[in-house]
Amino acid sequence: MKAILTIAGSDCSGGAGIQADIKTFSAHGLFGMSVVISVVAENTSRVISIQDISSGVIADQMDAIFEDIEVSAIKVGMLSGIECMKAVAVKLRQYKPALTCHPGVVVDPVMYAKNGCALMAPDSIDTLISEIIPLADVLTPNIPEAEKIAGLTIKNLSDMELAARRVYTLGETGLAVLVKGGHASGEATDVLFDGASFSYFNAPRVDTKNTHGTGCTMSSAIASNLALGFTVKESVARAKVYVTTAIKHSLSIGKGNGPTHHFYDLYRKGLDRDEQ
Repeated sequence: MKAILTIAGSDCSGGAGIQADIKTFSAHGLFGMSVVISVVAENTSRVISIQDISSGVIADQMDAIFEDIEVSAIKVGMLSGIECMKAVAVKLRQYKPALTCHPGVVVDPVMYAKNGCALMAPDSIDTLISEIIPLADVLTPNIPEAEKIAGLTIKNLSDMELAARRVYTLGETGLAVLVKGGHASGEATDVLFDGASFSYFNAPRVDTKNTHGTGCTMSSAIASNLALGFTVKESVARAKVYVTTAIKHSLSIGKGNGPTHHFYDLYRKGLDRDEQ
């Protein structure tokens, strides 16, 4: 079984962050591991508080994984501030060459929770651009995040393409930028730019408020498919199908935006009782 790592914040309510990542890894038949960046006290309605992990412990967690276990791919999610970004960047430079999957680093530049609460300090965006984005193989901003990184307003598909082009220039050779269209109106169209051409991934918009953790789940699904040997384009396409299914069968848990259903196929079919 291949092992895959998430570097992100912990969502105690289980719908987003590291919890969503590991559920997604497991749903793809992978062994999920985690480096905790921040402990987030949140639920489906609000973020109550955030406690960041020290840079030293972040580095120790990454050392603990890589000195012992072969890692196929990495998903990087919530990085709340400058110090944790720098700590992660140092270790990514050290360990990225050891990944068994190339490309193998998917960065989801998480800036806000589903309810709009900030999860990244505003003064950290320059560090994200200078330290983290150059280490990404795939970057997956949603529209508000792409606007912040690219420095423009996105109103339509052409704007998404322009943002993808601008963000692409911030990375190193080989970066693929996926601007996710979930915040736009109409059909949910994601735009992928690989430096040479655009690809488009469409899905009907699901009429539900229960979309907590969709961004985390999408980036984790892309990383999972890369670890399984698919190309970037194939990984995005497969991840889009997986996330759309998870949203279609989302769970009405909590009073706010409920989580997606990471294990819909397993729960629908059930475990084989003869093997229990």
